Amino acid sequence: MTTAVAFDVDLPWRKARSVALRPEPFGALVYHFGNRKLSFLKSKQLVAVVEALADHPTAAVTLLACGVTEAQRPAYVKALADLARSHMIERRVKDPAAPHHSHARGGPLHRGHPTGETRSTL
Repeated sequence: MTTAVAFDVDLPWRKARSVALRPEPFGALVYHFGNRKLSFLKSKQLVAVVEALADHPTAAVTLLACGVTEAQRPAYVKALADLARSHMIERRVKDPAAPHHSHARGGPLHRGHPTGETRSTL
């Protein structure tokens, strides 16, 4: 039994780790190696959104960064919600092993953390 995933555009998301995108002239094929589902992304802009999710603090910011207009936004939010429901994208949670930024004075990293990179790679 799979759990329904509620999509919230104001939360951080990423392409699921067990998902591969294959570029196609129409957009991309999306394959989930865990549940063996195949989906189609029917525009190159939607492909860009899915690929950029991990680079932005929220899905809403990703949509803006990828040039999705206000008129297009409802369709893109629906597409992302469908991808979340089929587990093609997943909520991004903070990795407890990732370096932490010091919030004091908005300043540098705590000692012992080598870089400012905190995004996980897919």
